[in-house]
Amino acid sequence: MLKRLTKLSILAVSLSLALPVAADDSADANTIVATVNGTEITLGHMILARQALPEQYSNYPAEMLFKGLLDQLVQQVLLAQSTSGEVTVRTKLELENQRRMLLAGSAIDKVMAKEISENDIEQIYQSEYATAESGAEYNASHILVEAEESALALTAALESGADFAELAKEKSTGPSGPNGGQLGWFGAGMMVPEFEQAVKALDVGAVSAPIQTQFGWHVIKLNDSRAMAAPTLPEVRGEIELRLRQTKTEAHIQGLVAEAQVTRVEDGQIDPELLLNQALLD
Repeated sequence: MLKRLTKLSILAVSLSLALPVAADDSADANTIVATVNGTEITLGHMILARQALPEQYSNYPAEMLFKGLLDQLVQQVLLAQSTSGEVTVRTKLELENQRRMLLAGSAIDKVMAKEISENDIEQIYQSEYATAESGAEYNASHILVEAEESALALTAALESGADFAELAKEKSTGPSGPNGGQLGWFGAGMMVPEFEQAVKALDVGAVSAPIQTQFGWHVIKLNDSRAMAAPTLPEVRGEIELRLRQTKTEAHIQGLVAEAQVTRVEDGQIDPELLLNQALLD
């Protein structure tokens, strides 16, 4: 049903982009903007219709949308009235599902909007972020070649005093070659396992023996390493608040379930394959 209304909104907006006749700064959601055979259309209806428009209309100025949206709503009322009150089983169930979904969403929004205790935020930060093991970061360079023989030749040249960056610029087939093989800073999981393990085994300034990965053969130099700093509270406050709100919402829902009287069909009483039977709605 919503998809059909969206198509109507596109048609209405494309047909008419005129300005509203008059501006009223005192209007609210209950302000009547049209009456169709006795049925009232309010500014609130128009605001919701605007929210339901496809993404491509999100940047359109309101003055370009007003009349088109009002035309859409008038047409919807007329089409609804033309059914003479006849409601199919499908439409009835869609309306019930939609109403239930909207009310449930509103209830969740109210729970999610409740104030979060600063003490709860601080407790989670201290227990899970401030003292957590943050691991290490590494700054490395590498020279990538296709064959092991080439990698061994590079190792020999480096042992003889060749400059790592110059060799990388000259010999490396990887995208970091022109930059002297520099890979910058990276943490755990950002490199393939064989490469990461080789880097972790190096002392700062040391060069690895040839290492094979899916990309070829690498000669790696560890330029530096450092402990990753724990995030500050401002950096993770949003994440902590969201977790707390979700936890409180889940607890609220579970509380409602625990207090409710719910009966369900027994397992096997209804064939699950009936979910696919659209004919039951006709």
